[in-house]
Amino acid sequence: MGIWTLGINHKTAPVAVRERVSFDPASMPVVLNEVQALDPVAEVVILSTCNRTEIYCSSDQLPEQTLVDWLSQHHQIDRQQLNGALYYLQEDKAVQHAMRVASGLDSLVLGEPQILGQMKSAYAVAQEAGTVGAELGRLFRQTFAIAKRVRTNTAIGENPVSVAFAAVRMAQHIFADMQQSTALLIGAGETIELVARHLKQAGVGSIIVANRTLARAQHLAQEFHAEAVLLEDIPEVLPRADIVISSTASPLPILGKGMVEKAQKKRRHKPMFMVDIAVPRDIEAEVAELSDVYLYTVDDLRSIIEENVRSREDAARQAEELILAGVDHFMRELKALDAVRTVTDLRASVDALREEQLQKALKQLQAGTDPEKVLRYFAHTFSNKVLHAPTTSLRRAGSESRLEVLDWTRELFNLNSHRIPDAATDDDSASS
Repeated sequence: MGIWTLGINHKTAPVAVRERVSFDPASMPVVLNEVQALDPVAEVVILSTCNRTEIYCSSDQLPEQTLVDWLSQHHQIDRQQLNGALYYLQEDKAVQHAMRVASGLDSLVLGEPQILGQMKSAYAVAQEAGTVGAELGRLFRQTFAIAKRVRTNTAIGENPVSVAFAAVRMAQHIFADMQQSTALLIGAGETIELVARHLKQAGVGSIIVANRTLARAQHLAQEFHAEAVLLEDIPEVLPRADIVISSTASPLPILGKGMVEKAQKKRRHKPMFMVDIAVPRDIEAEVAELSDVYLYTVDDLRSIIEENVRSREDAARQAEELILAGVDHFMRELKALDAVRTVTDLRASVDALREEQLQKALKQLQAGTDPEKVLRYFAHTFSNKVLHAPTTSLRRAGSESRLEVLDWTRELFNLNSHRIPDAATDDDSASS
């Protein structure tokens, strides 16, 4: 089996393309089983966030064409639109990529910690769906261990930065006195919780949390002394919001141009700052056309994020060294397991041949054939059958001048350590 990754991220495609190939969390179990049913996919884990969609799988054949065709068909997107946006990695490159992603080295914000939790969640969902086996199980366990080592042994996690932090920092540039500002947070997931934490640290005056389920909104609101409302209540509270930051898993926009326009009239066109962190987008792109509304997507946060990246570059270099060591260890383990499987298959093959010849010998003994003759016949035919395939392959290798095969055979069977008696090289063993 081999490890393979097909993906698209913030480096290879804009949000308009990424949102078209993202997956709804509610449908993930069905999607995972659909991908696993593809030939030649054996195991699969899918990571889908606002910045990336990646399919990790194990397979004994190249699954690239199959996965691209499926992705295109599933999302009803022309393959031409995906050209140049997709990346395809295999074996050690796929392993290294997984470890870099989990460690935050491939994130929009270098070293951001949220991706590790998202990756663990994706793995847990795949486990629950039954699409994870020995290969991907080993990969993700090793990946999480390396990510933890990176966090522990480097400064990559110091001075926390994230998309959430960048959004709040941008709001601070627009609103000099955050104490006079009200923030509306749409969603109640991990990213929004981080946004709320950063807003509190920045001294924001008040926070409103809107969510599809009121209980989850209330749980988050209680921690930050905020107000909790349902998504359908947004038109009522929107006019109070100076800052709007949204991150949900909704497949359709939550804020439309008309709703924001009405809110702006009630606000008498006071500036409104909006950040849409979601993929697919929660806020219609047309909202940016309104005056006094400043709408940003995750792609617009790059310049702010770049400031924070510089302080982490040394730590990132140390992290890369830890990851390379982790990849090397994982690949050596994988090769060792391949050796174990090969030995197991070899033993099973020889055992089957031995049992076949043994049954024939037992029948001859039951028929009254001379035991010495039966034993000699058994030894002769058994060794012939065991050596038939290797002998044929060695002759072919010799005729094709693949001398390394001959050298490996001599080493494998320890033929260089002593001279084999001539009697052991009779024509019988080569005539099968």
